[in-house]
Amino acid sequence: MDRLAELVGGGDVTVLSGAGLSTESGIPDYRGPDGVQRRGAPMTYQTFTREAFARRRYWARSHLGWRGIARASPNDGHRAVAALQERGLLTGIVTQNVDGLHQAAGADEVVELHGSLDRVICLDCGDLSTRQRLHRRLEAANPGYTAQITAVHPDGDVELTDDEVAGFATVDCEGCGGMLKPDVVFFGETVPAPRVQHCFGLVERSRALLVLGSSLTVMSGRRFVIRAVKHGIPVAIVNRGATRSDPDATLLLDAPLGTVLPALLHRLPQRSTAAA
Repeated sequence: MDRLAELVGGGDVTVLSGAGLSTESGIPDYRGPDGVQRRGAPMTYQTFTREAFARRRYWARSHLGWRGIARASPNDGHRAVAALQERGLLTGIVTQNVDGLHQAAGADEVVELHGSLDRVICLDCGDLSTRQRLHRRLEAANPGYTAQITAVHPDGDVELTDDEVAGFATVDCEGCGGMLKPDVVFFGETVPAPRVQHCFGLVERSRALLVLGSSLTVMSGRRFVIRAVKHGIPVAIVNRGATRSDPDATLLLDAPLGTVLPALLHRLPQRSTAAA
């Protein structure tokens, strides 16, 4: 903790957060100690756009799962990251999460690497709308719809049987009647290049990269660790369990983020953005 405080206390830190930061808010992850295991493959962009029943299944599962995401509250880890930003210690916050809990905790200018479940995009006209509005429309289209939820996933959907999916009605874009999709990056999609370049820039302008709650299994997040190491920038990883980038880390802490991050704050001198 002393080494972590020294690293973060110097300022100009970029935070890269993953699903492990939100587990203490009741949102499970896949790969951590408390992760859930999918019964089937995750939804891909190609399947979503080409197969009507797969799209219906996604929206039925996501409609029920969204209730849990929408009710989730930031935990002490999210609030600590927001406080680090308020103290002027952060260059930026990049999150792989799609739950919006960084912003709910008071952080701003958060780069949502994989998008947000709180937004919906029309794939035909490009119109963006809120998930809350879609939720109301789906409730109106499915009065009294209930199903037996057997598992909840970190990407905001649940497990349902095909029979339960068959009785669910989807809706289209209110403006053009086009296909609606959550404004998140599905498997089979790529993160928009300008967003990736922006994140690379944050890392390269930083004194340190602080990874919070990510196993770094997929390249989408791990590439920023690789970029930091390439530029000689120290990498600190706080996560429950091993990560793919442990050999590259300057500092490793295997501990709950809701405990470590508030403790880190107490070790740092008070410093406001204005003072910085």
